[in-house]
Amino acid sequence: MPERIPLPVLASFGMQRPAFGSAERGELREKCGVFGVWGTTGAATLTYLGLYAQQHRGQEAAGIAVSNGQRLAVHTGQGLVAEVFNDEILARLNAGSVRAAQGGGGGAIGHNRYSTAGGSLECNAQPFLERYIGGEVAVAHNGNLINAEALRHRFEQAGHLFHTTSDTEVVIHLLASPDQQRAVDPVAETLRHLQGSFSLLLLFKDRIEAARDPWGWRPLVLGTLPDGRPVVASETIALEVVGATIEREVEPGEIVTLSDKGVSSRRFADPAPTPAHCVFEHVYFASPASNVFGQNVQLARETMGEVLARESPVAADYVVPMPDSGRSAAIGYAREANLPYREGIVPNRYVGRTFIKPTQAQRQAAVRLKLNVIDEIVRGKRLIIVDDSIVRGTTTKAKIEQIRAAGAREVHLRISCPPIRHPCYFGVDFATRDQLIANGRTVEQIRQFLGVDSLAYLSLEGLLSVMKRPGGHYCTACYTGQYRLDVEHPSADDRLSPQLTMF
Repeated sequence: MPERIPLPVLASFGMQRPAFGSAERGELREKCGVFGVWGTTGAATLTYLGLYAQQHRGQEAAGIAVSNGQRLAVHTGQGLVAEVFNDEILARLNAGSVRAAQGGGGGAIGHNRYSTAGGSLECNAQPFLERYIGGEVAVAHNGNLINAEALRHRFEQAGHLFHTTSDTEVVIHLLASPDQQRAVDPVAETLRHLQGSFSLLLLFKDRIEAARDPWGWRPLVLGTLPDGRPVVASETIALEVVGATIEREVEPGEIVTLSDKGVSSRRFADPAPTPAHCVFEHVYFASPASNVFGQNVQLARETMGEVLARESPVAADYVVPMPDSGRSAAIGYAREANLPYREGIVPNRYVGRTFIKPTQAQRQAAVRLKLNVIDEIVRGKRLIIVDDSIVRGTTTKAKIEQIRAAGAREVHLRISCPPIRHPCYFGVDFATRDQLIANGRTVEQIRQFLGVDSLAYLSLEGLLSVMKRPGGHYCTACYTGQYRLDVEHPSADDRLSPQLTMF
């Protein structure tokens, strides 16, 4: 069996498993983040730093798997990176990544998790580590596989046992199946059966395989450490934190191998005719310091605010950001509108996420704890509050009530993306369709629910005008309902083939 560092995360066989994909739905949760490095001593520490830099992409669980060239080991746990790991654990992981024969460094991959599929359970913390006929493998996944449930059902009918409720586990079952093992390239053949979004890292005893789906939904970038060793991460900020030089993106449909031989590349599929880069990376998810899909996130968000100010001006005394996600767009809005920018709402960074609270009353109390309105700034003033998005609306409503209670004379809400009217099936855990406040409601109806004097969203045309690449190269399905894949009829049998049709 693979060696497991203490605090394992195997599911209890006596515990009732929730339905696959039944994640608790909150206001909005970050996507996962991955990091990998090969051939250097202290691989676990570098991976820890890379995960720490990407903490914004997932706060439910974290994990690191290491290889010493012969064996793999893993440590995972629920919570923030700094809560899951300490000096002792990292030292043991680092020792486990040193190649005994050569005395050199091995490899490591890491993962920050939030649940897009499978729920927030200990057993779903990644990387997953398993032994199969081809040896040991650890897998870390950013994205969402729309045919995972169909694949899982087929495997369970054949007698396969699953230890988690995550969509990622089907990757291991595919890799271990006889059809893939008979293939010339088992990893490539495995990936061809996946439908949906994935930026994947697979750690074997002698290498890391980094792969990105043919549509390019999720970011994945390559870098080089000062000693020439290769690294890979979801965001450029992670590469910069470990002192790596940013080389390039992993291309859609590409597998990049990191090993003692250096870096090599091959394709498992042609890239889709038109990419589907998630535009929400720039709207909300990615770090402002990162370059995603070849464009700086901070500058993109400021420009969104500028365009929003041109589209939806209103007389006001101050432009106030909704911390922290609305700050960048608010800077751009204030600059374009030639209005004072004021920090009238201060976040309490020691309060946990509001969506995990068990009752609505507790969630509302957490909102009041998390955001403190400065009465002296907002009292008697006409305010433009800038935020990046509204999903379910209940948390936003509570924030507006706080601002009203502090004595604001007028509250005008401006959102730096279009209304989110449709669920995401490719890695963003939006609420279900009936929970999305914009689904089936007009902007005026949303305004009345939130209790603001005016409400305006950035238009889709305005959003896409900000993006560096052609507008058609971004996935905007959460706004338009036009999906690049048939999300209603995923298949366990079809091999991956990018389609021209939008659903």
